[in-house]
Amino acid sequence: MEQTSDDAGRNSGIDLLRGFSILLVVLHHIGLRIPLKKTLLADVLPGSLLRALNFNGYEAVFIFFVISGFLITRHALRRDGALARIDLRGFYVRRFSRIVPCLLLLVAVLSVLHGLGADDYVIKREGQSLPRAIVAALGFHLNWYEGVTGYLPGNWDVLWSLSIEEVFYLGFPLVCLLTRRTWILVPMLIVLALSLPWTRAALAGNEIWQEKAYLPGMSAIATGVLGALLARRWNRMSGGMVWLLGAVGVMGLYLVMVEGAWLWHLVHNGYMLVLTGASLCLVLASHGAATSEGHRPWRGVGWLRSWGRLSYEIYLTHMFVVFAVVRLHRAVEVDPAFGFLWYLPALPLCWLLGRWVERYVSTPAERWLRERMLARRAVPVAATA
Repeated sequence: MEQTSDDAGRNSGIDLLRGFSILLVVLHHIGLRIPLKKTLLADVLPGSLLRALNFNGYEAVFIFFVISGFLITRHALRRDGALARIDLRGFYVRRFSRIVPCLLLLVAVLSVLHGLGADDYVIKREGQSLPRAIVAALGFHLNWYEGVTGYLPGNWDVLWSLSIEEVFYLGFPLVCLLTRRTWILVPMLIVLALSLPWTRAALAGNEIWQEKAYLPGMSAIATGVLGALLARRWNRMSGGMVWLLGAVGVMGLYLVMVEGAWLWHLVHNGYMLVLTGASLCLVLASHGAATSEGHRPWRGVGWLRSWGRLSYEIYLTHMFVVFAVVRLHRAVEVDPAFGFLWYLPALPLCWLLGRWVERYVSTPAERWLRERMLARRAVPVAATA
């Protein structure tokens, strides 16, 4: 990413967008179990705002997909000069070292908890089993497995998005090397990006598969890839263009996340294109702002940027905190009107667990693997997607 004054190698605007997205994911998973609309907040805050806070976790994952496509493509362009010259081995090593250590740790912990019979962690749905769930998680088809057999426990379920992302990145560098021409690759990406409403509509017969199938998620990733290719040609933006893209992006996210019911009646599955398009506008605005002279990150939101920097670790681990807090909430039997108070410890605990995993697992493992598998001194890992 472009260097910024606050944290070399990172883009503060994109970190902010990632922080916003992972926060929505956590709020969604708490809200499914302790909905804000049943608390005292419903007497003082608009219902549309409470719904937006509790029920946009799925949409937030698609923002992540767009960001992922943008960042990983941009890193590849900076390292290799062109997608047609992408370093296949280096690309896969970087993905492996970033994704696999935390994934293996998570699967191991979940397997132990299943074996101990811990509530919220036992795989007990008919047609499902622990060995098959492990294969699905490590084989990047957990989304397909859930579509066939039903939902897995929450800590397993979050891996559906990882399945989509990693299958895309297994094939993406191969397609780049095979096409070898941007004028061939770009139309393919455009078709994939614009297919999102139709691929979702075609899967309406299976609710899980409609949400978690490969093609809709890959459409969002393709949108991010196109954004990175555009940013390379459009390396400098005027301040006016940055503000215009930012305004369009914010308005698009508002329509999807706050006025979602109205937007659905208007365009149905087309609302997902509004979401990915708005996300791309914000990513491009962040890119443009970072390349402008005198750019300074917004003050007062450093905490949210820190959520963005830890988004992968928080995403994989937050359900441990959610389940613990919800269990305690139900055991104490406090008036549901005060349910919003349980969010106060849950959110910092999610951040702390993610920070612990980042410090002691993901960053050391990523650095160690890159140093050995790339046969050279590892680059700083703070800017990885």
